Amino acid sequence: MHLLAAKPGQIADGSEAIDLGQTPGDIVVLSAADSELACLSRAYAHLPEPKPSLRLANLLQLSHHLSVDAYVEDIVAHAKAVVVRLLGGVRYWPYGIEQVSAECRKRGIALACLPGDDQPDPQLSDHNTTAPAAAHRLWQFLVQGGLENASEFLRYGASLIGRESEWREPRPLLRAGLYWPGKAMLSLDDLRAEWTDGAPVAGIVFYRALVQAGQTAPVDTLIAALQERGLNPLPIYAAGLKEQAAADLIARFYDDARPDITLNCTGFAISQPGAAQAATPFDAADAPVLQVVLSSGTLEDWQIGKNGLSPRDLAMQVALPEVDGRIMTRAISFKAAGRYDDATQCNIVEPHPEPGRVAFVADLAANWVKLRRKPTAERRVAIILANYPNRDGRIGNGVGLDTPAGVVEALNAMRRRATRSRTFRRVATI
Repeated sequence: MHLLAAKPGQIADGSEAIDLGQTPGDIVVLSAADSELACLSRAYAHLPEPKPSLRLANLLQLSHHLSVDAYVEDIVAHAKAVVVRLLGGVRYWPYGIEQVSAECRKRGIALACLPGDDQPDPQLSDHNTTAPAAAHRLWQFLVQGGLENASEFLRYGASLIGRESEWREPRPLLRAGLYWPGKAMLSLDDLRAEWTDGAPVAGIVFYRALVQAGQTAPVDTLIAALQERGLNPLPIYAAGLKEQAAADLIARFYDDARPDITLNCTGFAISQPGAAQAATPFDAADAPVLQVVLSSGTLEDWQIGKNGLSPRDLAMQVALPEVDGRIMTRAISFKAAGRYDDATQCNIVEPHPEPGRVAFVADLAANWVKLRRKPTAERRVAIILANYPNRDGRIGNGVGLDTPAGVVEALNAMRRRATRSRTFRRVATI
């Protein structure tokens, strides 16, 4: 098997063996987070000369074993320091970690394998060749995030390979906060200055990493679309819904603003499948939560593919969020190679919003708000069941509703688990 040459401006999904076409560099950073790579690229561009050469790559492009072998032989083997940041631990890139670690130990290259979140991972740390204190400091630069910490990460990395470089310790950034395009939002009162008096509030919750990397175009477009429909957007960025500090801050904003709807752009779920529904930061609003997808794939792949979203997106942004009772909408943005960074020899991938799909989600949110504010007696509920066109076709057969009792039980189950929201309390009443 031969390797395909990766081309600037194209995004590879790692399913084929490819050669990223990079030349060796002093420092190599591998990460699955496009936003992190974009931030490091921006930070590197602002570093003064002389500076060590830097190579950035998304390790998702190196899923194929042949791709890993080629990258290790051509790039890793010639580096002075290698940083791998991996969400999910060794099991998500086992062959890559094995080969990179072996090569670095063989050649005495400084290697730091770092968790992709803010939780320690001893299995990853076991592969490090750098001192524990050095690896921890590198990790904290990336955990805290932002352009300033990215710059210090690179300066500190330069010091580890023998370059004279002044650096500062990682500076903590807010784990969650308010956001508005082009403005600093320090309090809810600052945000209310952008609102229309008396209009319903629509919460938008998205990952802090988008703010860190300056990749908020999908959120900005969604904010504008909601405003056009008479809603007051409440955009909140957060490191994650499971992080207590971020969850508490969201809950305080919600307790004060009381949104009529939430548009959640984060993945995963707080509740566990099969268990009782856990409390969420959105509970104070007692309102529906719409799941909005910021796809990790490209628009072209989505258009020509037969499976819609990728398995990764389906798991993280469709299947798991359903456990929390969220209502699926659609993808409003897709990844695109915004530019090729010659200095780091990396495609800088950014999320690009699709206006028509944003408009659909904004319309859906506005309609849910109208439904929520409509008196219960005036609501009309439709129930749609499958009926297969075969000789023994039975209504509801697709979900096992082949008896009236089955239909009743399914609707009762919907009522129990769907949501605590007032909007749904009478939906499944028999």
